[in-house]
Amino acid sequence: MPRQQGWLALIFALAFFSTAVFVNLPLSLGLDLKGGSQLRLEVQPTNEIATIDGEQLEAVKAVMDLRVNGLGVSESTIQTIGNDQLLVQLPGEQDPSRAAEILGSTALLEFRAQKVGSERQVRDLQRIKRQALFLLDASKTPEKSSSKLTSSELDLIQSAQDYLDIQGRSTTVKEQLEEIVDLARFKIADSFEPAFFTGNLIKAGTRQEQNGSGWEVTLTFNNEGGKQFAALTKSIAGTNRLLGIVLDGRSISEATVGPQFQAAGITGGAASISGNFSVEDARDLEVKLDGGSLPLPVEILEVRSVGPTLGAANIRRSLISALTGLVLVGIFMLILYRLAGVVAVSSLTLYALFNLAIYTLIPVTLTLPGIAGFILSIGMAVDANVLIFERVKDELRGGNTLIRSIETGFSQAFSSIIDGHFTTLISCVALFSLGTGFVKGFAATLAIGVVLSLFTALSCTRTLLRFLMSYQSLRRPTNFVPKSQLPSSVA
Repeated sequence: MPRQQGWLALIFALAFFSTAVFVNLPLSLGLDLKGGSQLRLEVQPTNEIATIDGEQLEAVKAVMDLRVNGLGVSESTIQTIGNDQLLVQLPGEQDPSRAAEILGSTALLEFRAQKVGSERQVRDLQRIKRQALFLLDASKTPEKSSSKLTSSELDLIQSAQDYLDIQGRSTTVKEQLEEIVDLARFKIADSFEPAFFTGNLIKAGTRQEQNGSGWEVTLTFNNEGGKQFAALTKSIAGTNRLLGIVLDGRSISEATVGPQFQAAGITGGAASISGNFSVEDARDLEVKLDGGSLPLPVEILEVRSVGPTLGAANIRRSLISALTGLVLVGIFMLILYRLAGVVAVSSLTLYALFNLAIYTLIPVTLTLPGIAGFILSIGMAVDANVLIFERVKDELRGGNTLIRSIETGFSQAFSSIIDGHFTTLISCVALFSLGTGFVKGFAATLAIGVVLSLFTALSCTRTLLRFLMSYQSLRRPTNFVPKSQLPSSVA
């Protein structure tokens, strides 16, 4: 009796704890339930690396993981597909174009010195870039649409296109301005010497400019990077040559180094990038630089967006199907097994509660296939109860006493339950090891459910049944089997 009370106390304690966890901690929802963005990327070979192998793919994945973490997207997943592709899922991220720009860029930061004799060309390109950026910002305001540009502004666009030789490539004014800015930055970078050194950064950050309303990106170098930066700035200090900060072949900032740095250059191992950034632009650049440059270039093959409305509809349908299945199974158990059916329904309720609590604690990112695995595991839990209760009914029909029939039913069903659950676990391990994406989620939830169903069937069901049998009024064979099926000695 004390042992039975101990098991009963443990079950109630677990039920209370699971309820508290489920109420206070949210479930991690996947892309198909929460909505968000999904990107499929392909790692591209280079002249130096003609074939992509697993090690190089993992290196790209590591950088992607840092960038995704920098985006602040919770419950994100990055999975490898084949030998050269990555699948990135970003639940809750409703701007796939921004995610694609951050994840798809190489983010190779270079520090360059301006070429001698390129001063006039750089000044012209900077002027074109500033004018295009001004018009681009103005076109985003509600009172200034592209159709209301003045003739002088349209002339500026035309002259910039003539200078850059990009007529007729874009249709809208906004696209034309963006193309002017991009090509101007590219040509400015061409006016600088090859990279003196690349960005060996320890940390990137953002802060608001002290003398303006814009934002800037702060850089902190490691020891070697600090020495290289000091040497570069020393070589151009006090001259008319600019310091160029180039990202992926496009200049994002050009700075003058004053004569006061001629002796030792800019020391201290820190710098900042200013370029009239908005807070979002500065943050995106910080994410790219903090994640590091990609060891190999990537190409975005697919960008897919799942709206939150679709996710909410999926959740609603999934809940309806899960609850409908539970209710139908409960009705079936109550009709066929009577008092044992009540125990089975109670045990299944505990089983569902324990499952959801574990999903929250691990956490398991719940997807539609994951819910399918959960519902399938409910079937495994029901199957264990069916095996036990059918054995009990067979013993009662054979003339055995109720208590002995219950104990015999559990002992005889034990090996069958273990065999069935173990073989299912083998399948789960194979699916999780060899599968990708949603298949892993299905395997994970099914495996957790299979392990928990062993506990609920062999511990919770037995404990609850023994507790009920402690009441004399419930200790009747007819509570388990119709009187017509019992031998006269037992009935």
